Amino acid sequence: MYKDLREHILKLFNSDVRLDGRKFTDYREPFTVETNAVKTAEGSARVRIGKTEVIAGVKVEVMKPYPDTPNEGSIIVGVELLPLSNQNFELGPPSIEAIELARVVDRGIRESKCLDFKKLCIQEGEKVWTLIIDICPINDAGNLFDASALAAIAALKTMKFPKYGNDKIDYKTKTDGMLELKDIPISVTVTKIGDKLIVDADSDEEKAIDARLTVASLSDGTLCALQKGGDYPLTYDDIAKMVDIGVEKAKDIRKLIT
Repeated sequence: MYKDLREHILKLFNSDVRLDGRKFTDYREPFTVETNAVKTAEGSARVRIGKTEVIAGVKVEVMKPYPDTPNEGSIIVGVELLPLSNQNFELGPPSIEAIELARVVDRGIRESKCLDFKKLCIQEGEKVWTLIIDICPINDAGNLFDASALAAIAALKTMKFPKYGNDKIDYKTKTDGMLELKDIPISVTVTKIGDKLIVDADSDEEKAIDARLTVASLSDGTLCALQKGGDYPLTYDDIAKMVDIGVEKAKDIRKLIT
C-alpha cells in the first residue's frame, strides 16, 4: 500500500505538483495561531496547519534547581499523543514518537537561548521557576513537529506568572509578570521524498519520506538546532538546501506571532 502511495507521490512530484496541489515549499491553509486557548494555563496556544491541530499549555511550578545550575530555572516539555488525534496512537507510557517530538520542541527553545533561565531564579540553590510545557495534538494530519514547536513558543510568549508568596502559588491569580523572550525560534521541517524537498508534509506524504530535517532558527537566520529523521541518509548538499529552505520559511511563520 505504502509502495503504491509513494510511487504515486513521486509521479506527481515529477510534474512539480503535490497530492493536494500545493507547491513544494507551501504550507497548508488555513495556517493560524490562537493564543490564550486554555484559560486554566499560565500561557497557551492553538495552532492549525490545514487539518493538523495542536494545543500547547504552559504551567509553572517552584522547584529546587539542579545542582550544576543553582541559579537557573528550567523548562520541561511533555507530549501526549492521544488516539483521538490519530488512530495509530495508543494510550499508555510515552511512545518513541512522543519522546522525539518533545525533544525536538525542547531543543529548539533551549538552544535558541531565547529564555534567560537565570531570571527564573527565586532563591539561588533553593527555589526556581520551572516552566512545564504540555503539548497535545487534537488532530494529526501531518507535520506535528512544526505545529507543536510553534504552539509551544506562542504559549511561552503570552504566558503570565501566577501570584506567588509564602511558598505558595495562587494559580487563580495572574500577575502582570511575563517571560522576557530575546527572540522567537521557529522550526521548519523539510522532508525529502525521492530527489524532491518539501515542507509541511501531510500524513500521506509522511508515509513516503526518505528523510526529514527539522530546522530551528532565529529572526536573523541563526541556526538553533537541527534534528534529522527518516531511514535514509542526507548528503551535505541536501542539508544545505534544507537549511536554506527552513530559514527562509521561518521568516513568514514568525509573522504569525510577532
